[in-house]
Amino acid sequence: MKNIIFFDTETTGNTNNDFLCQIAYKNGEEAFTEIYNPGMKIPPEASAVHHISNRMIEGKEKFSESKDYQKIKELFENPENVVVAHNAPFDLMIMKKENINPANFICTLRVARELDKEGKIDRYNLQYLRYLLDIDIVAQAHDALGDVMVLEKLFDRLKTKIKETENCEDEEAIGKMIEISSHPSILRTINFGKYAGKKVEDIASIDRGYLEWLLNEKLKGEAPDEDWIYTLKHHLGK
Repeated sequence: MKNIIFFDTETTGNTNNDFLCQIAYKNGEEAFTEIYNPGMKIPPEASAVHHISNRMIEGKEKFSESKDYQKIKELFENPENVVVAHNAPFDLMIMKKENINPANFICTLRVARELDKEGKIDRYNLQYLRYLLDIDIVAQAHDALGDVMVLEKLFDRLKTKIKETENCEDEEAIGKMIEISSHPSILRTINFGKYAGKKVEDIASIDRGYLEWLLNEKLKGEAPDEDWIYTLKHHLGK
């Protein structure tokens, strides 16, 4: 069975123009976290989330120039390993900027969505799922290592659910999680705007123009939003 590595990044923001300023991972019993200089000022909006200040990165190396870089690159790119992240497409985009391209990945956000067949969960962000599922762990939110600790527990819960649903063992469940993660999710419900709380398929039948407009906005956006673009194209037949 492949080795599982849980990881998280903290960054200068959530767009294509942002860079890594912290990475954490857990590989078995090994836990690692470090802060790096992203090569740009950290905006106050980002610091307000992860509490990494510009003073904290003074004198720090860039990740790509650090003593940690080669080990992490080899670890993540090893085909025997699977990296796990929540909203993995964003973290993978950040890692790709550092010339690190993991061989295998699991996105716990996509897996959680897939398992919520009836759309009962309002939100799928990591901290919401932490408290919704009553994951009992002492971990600081929006700190990379704290998020990794929550992520590991969430992964175990999702894997157990797949094993129960599919009547399978660990290896097959992990394979299923990799497959689910390999393509964007179909989102069932819209949780913003004038149609908040409505199913996307219902909106498609009564106001196709709204979904056309929303797709155009998502395509123009700076932050990657693969799942929404995939969902809207699906319902619009594109």
